Amino acid sequence: MSTFPFKIEASQGQARTGVLKTPRGDIPTPIFMPVGTAATVKALTLDMVKRANAKIILGNTYHLMLRPTAERISRLGGLHNFMGWDGPILTDSGGFQVMSLSKISKVKEDAVTFQSHIDGSKHVLSPERSIEIQADLLGSDIVMQLDECVSYPADEKRAQQALQLSARWGVRSKSAFGARDGQALFGIQQGSTFEHLRRESTERLLDIGFDGYAIGGLAVGEGHKAMCDTLDFCAPILPWERPRYLMGVGKPIDLLEGVARGVDMFDCVLPTRSGRHGQVWTWDGPLNMKNARFAEDDAPLDATSDCPASRDYSKAYLHHLVKSEEILGQMLLSWHNIAFFQALMIRIRAAITTGTFDILRADLLSRWLTKDG
Repeated sequence: MSTFPFKIEASQGQARTGVLKTPRGDIPTPIFMPVGTAATVKALTLDMVKRANAKIILGNTYHLMLRPTAERISRLGGLHNFMGWDGPILTDSGGFQVMSLSKISKVKEDAVTFQSHIDGSKHVLSPERSIEIQADLLGSDIVMQLDECVSYPADEKRAQQALQLSARWGVRSKSAFGARDGQALFGIQQGSTFEHLRRESTERLLDIGFDGYAIGGLAVGEGHKAMCDTLDFCAPILPWERPRYLMGVGKPIDLLEGVARGVDMFDCVLPTRSGRHGQVWTWDGPLNMKNARFAEDDAPLDATSDCPASRDYSKAYLHHLVKSEEILGQMLLSWHNIAFFQALMIRIRAAITTGTFDILRADLLSRWLTKDG
């Protein structure tokens, strides 16, 4: 029995909708989790995040352990209290930073040793330390095992080494996590784009046993088609009765296609990163608000949206803010994007429930495949 009960309420093909129950609130799935890397969803207040219908957010172990430090956050009452968020929080393990900071990190059997990107100080992150930071000091609701993520392309030997180390670290993560009430531990599937390696990784994870299962090692440069091709075989082999989490993904089209292949949870910095650079996501694809064609467009981004940023400001005004490099422009576009991603997931959940997901998917793909969405 999982720490957090997960009930699938409807399915259509591999796509499914359900509820993951946590002590801090129910999480409807499929769900998109805004990323709060350094205990903040960039450019947004938590009230804005809540008004965008976000139910769970993600925090970053690597960044928080360096600044302000996990120990300080613990002394201040844990991550929820520190940042003022009363809903569920998922924390990543730091494994992705191991890959992205490969020039200043060294991976060994026991742990990862790396230099801080802030001041060059030396740090050691082991599976046990990662669990301590996430579960004990930060107090996150969903804790991720420490894993090794390899970039794309990775040769078969390198990908197998990483999945096997991740599996061994999974055993140690599970042992350090122990039996806890009110917190869940997810394992992470690796294996790059190789089907037999994804199967080997899954078998090892199932032998350990986790509350949920993440798909790691995608959105690392392989492209949309290769990601979808890999999801075709790596998502369905994970347990049907447990939540499945595709890490670090992605664009709206990635979310849509991930759901079609059986994924329940997603996260990505894209909505706020795009917003800070003048890009918004819409039902008809992405828009660049720096474009002169919006200079006298008095229509809002989405008149039907519940989000004030989407509904109450004209494209002309948003264009002006972006061109003037006003902070408010970054805030409003980020808010719209977070709200749009949540609206997409709400629409997807409703379509699965009513058996119309294939129709919705075909409609959105016909709009998005002609654009960079």
